[in-house]
Amino acid sequence: MADPKGFLKTTERELPARRPVSVRLMDWKEVYEQGDPAQLRRQAGRCMDCGVPFCHQGCPLGNLIPEWNDLTWRGEGRDAIDRLHATNNFPEFTGRLCPAPCEASCVLGINQPPVTIKQVEVSIIDDAVANGWVTPIPPSRLTGKTVAVVGSGPAGLAAAQQLTRAGHTVAVFERDDRIGGLLRYGIPDFKMEKKHLELRLAQMKAEGTRFRAGVEIGVDISWPELKQRYDAVVVATGSTVPRDLAIPGRDLLGVHFAMDYLVQQNRVGAGDSVENQISAEGKHVVVLGGGDTGADCIGTAHRQRALSVTNLAIGKQPPEERTADQPWPMYPNLFEVQSAHEEGGERVYLASTVEFLANEAGEVRAIRVAETEYLDGRRVPKAGTEREIPADLVLLALGFTGAEPETLDAQLDVPFDSRGNVERDGQYQTSEPGVFVAGDAGRGQSLIVWAIAEGRAAASAVDRYLEGDTQLPFPVRPTDRSITV
Repeated sequence: MADPKGFLKTTERELPARRPVSVRLMDWKEVYEQGDPAQLRRQAGRCMDCGVPFCHQGCPLGNLIPEWNDLTWRGEGRDAIDRLHATNNFPEFTGRLCPAPCEASCVLGINQPPVTIKQVEVSIIDDAVANGWVTPIPPSRLTGKTVAVVGSGPAGLAAAQQLTRAGHTVAVFERDDRIGGLLRYGIPDFKMEKKHLELRLAQMKAEGTRFRAGVEIGVDISWPELKQRYDAVVVATGSTVPRDLAIPGRDLLGVHFAMDYLVQQNRVGAGDSVENQISAEGKHVVVLGGGDTGADCIGTAHRQRALSVTNLAIGKQPPEERTADQPWPMYPNLFEVQSAHEEGGERVYLASTVEFLANEAGEVRAIRVAETEYLDGRRVPKAGTEREIPADLVLLALGFTGAEPETLDAQLDVPFDSRGNVERDGQYQTSEPGVFVAGDAGRGQSLIVWAIAEGRAAASAVDRYLEGDTQLPFPVRPTDRSITV
């Protein structure tokens, strides 16, 4: 294990400081300052190497957390990154973007603050990059089999890297003009600068993965044609249909889906010129939805110099500590203060949006809201509590309802389930032989760590399919590592 007395000597969590709000609002760089190596070793040393490490259960990837905590505490960074890469293709992504369900399952968390697993993880990969330890791992042989991966988000990239390293010839298709999917255009730079994505894409290109940006499958190339060209197809298009809010005034100018807003800012950050960009500058901004996407909109609006930012959530404010119905090692729903929330604005819970109000030009000028009450298990506006909130820009960050069905369903007749997800079996295969589904397209809106886990597991299923083993003895699980890094 790491320091045998570490959890006794260091009882508190220590994280790198975030840059001062007044400073970080002037740029789009990541919010955290450089970490202290001594602090990192202390935190890694708190890991108890439990007889039953529940952090494994909390992590969909099955990361070998006690092992790389111990190696970090010992200062053996090269071995630490090898153990981390054994289960996770992209720790630089998860270490910055994952909400860390592993920490909620940390045994130390029963009666102390849990180990800072996420910070140890990102420090391991950052140290590896700085020392030149992240190098291409091309396959030792080629199988002659070809695979098309549709979608270049975390699930698609993970599947592509695994299959390339197994010796298959892999092409990744992306309808946007750049590779990266949600990582490229959905995540603000202050959460993850794009240099981390570029480094990993360069590694994958050197390994042999081929990227085809600006190609929309179903439009530029039909799904049947793609299936005919390749021995297998992996659908990793994500859950991209946004949840709407059908209330009066929804069609007013200034009411937008959150992802439309975030994508435009990421394009501007990449140096593109965006005509009629949705901007918060000089406006009263209201963000509907209290999740990660909502927080991304809040941080973006602050950097665009909004006059005010109000975040509305229809439900109750989560508790600050675990409740009896969410005991350890469950992942609890807790009140969270992200970096964007530190930067200003107001968060309002139990707020039901009733109507968007217009000015004479047909633009949104305010939102009419009411308190939320629960009737027969339903959340409804409470009569007599209506009030107006000024709003020049409204961003809907209400989640997503599934994958886009139009071309896939029409051209391949692949069914979708009642939740809007592509149907698949325990081997990640659809009703169409040779067509597999990984990530949010098959499981619905979820975490980046689940996307990578599913990409790896789907790659394992594809590999077995291409080798002729189409009847697996048991369903592939996200922690399956029959293809290793």
